Amino acid sequence: MKKVLLFSALFFAASAGASFGQTISTTLGNPRVTLPAPSPSATPKPNPAARGGSIPTAIRHGNPLHLLNPRAPTRYGTSQQHTNFDPNDPGKPRGVALFEWTF
Repeated sequence: MKKVLLFSALFFAASAGASFGQTISTTLGNPRVTLPAPSPSATPKPNPAARGGSIPTAIRHGNPLHLLNPRAPTRYGTSQQHTNFDPNDPGKPRGVALFEWTF
């Protein structure tokens, strides 16, 4: 008797799970497909007197510990954006840009 009860409970659970996975959707006529408008370029134009560097970025975004976090969000930038490189040897970093002004 226990086997019959267990078998029927398993069968009911399997059939109930299969029925919840089915959906019915239909479209009538010829639906018009609309495409989204192309988004403007994601890169903002640089400000003529933009401030940069590690310290202004930490102040601007509010959490300075994310500058040390390798899995920080992309809005904090990459390490190459906050590093100065030697012009004679581009692969060799020269230092960290704490404050940076571009004109």
